[in-house]
Amino acid sequence: MRVLIVDDEPLAQTALANVLAARVDVEHFDSANDAVEAIEKLATESYDVLLLDINMPELSGTELADQLRGRNPPLPSIVFVTAHDEYAIAAFEKHAVDYVLKPFSNERIGEALDRAVQRAQGERASKLIEALPQLQKLARPQYSRIAIKSKGRILFINPGDVVAVQAEGNYVLLQRESGSYLLRESISVVAEKLRPYGFIRIHRSVLVNASFVEEIKPYVTGEYGLRVKGGREYTVTRTYKKNLKSLAEFWIGGGAFLAE
Repeated sequence: MRVLIVDDEPLAQTALANVLAARVDVEHFDSANDAVEAIEKLATESYDVLLLDINMPELSGTELADQLRGRNPPLPSIVFVTAHDEYAIAAFEKHAVDYVLKPFSNERIGEALDRAVQRAQGERASKLIEALPQLQKLARPQYSRIAIKSKGRILFINPGDVVAVQAEGNYVLLQRESGSYLLRESISVVAEKLRPYGFIRIHRSVLVNASFVEEIKPYVTGEYGLRVKGGREYTVTRTYKKNLKSLAEFWIGGGAFLAE
């Protein structure tokens, strides 16, 4: 198998190269520092697998994949190697050839390579095309902002500054650490728009920004109490308690993270 590493982080490049060098089924591998250099290499060499970062300067990994869709010979198997959090990754996991979350282990990269080479060429191309709309969400720049209309003005705010969103009849209240905005919109529409930014639904009328959550505690009713930075508490109903599992990458402690 021939593999091309496309990553602008030298440490990630080295770690991936070490894994490839240790595999007997890797005939040859190269490295590209960005997507532009990768295109130059792909113009003169053929590869079976691309280990492709998503966020890179000039041209993102998803944009590179989009450009490769119509190329001849057929598209290589693509394994996306990303530092994006699990909320965005979950959106395309079932569509991608595979993804590996940084920091990664040698074993996880090995699994991804095995999966990539087993995928038939026709299937790998169709799956990547399906994945591209979701993968574009992962390429959102860190400075992404959302536009809201408030008191006749259009304001641009960082979604990371919003602590919670609460339904108020036909309106929603966007609560920041300082100040809030009342908008005429349904909670369901706002939940869908804010999902890529790490917001989870904990109640039919409440969304919270996962990055502000500091504590959860069980109630005898089967519900949970959730406290956010600043001390405000919300009730997590039983219908939405499964969403709490996305708050942490792993669980340390005896028993289950959440009671069934």
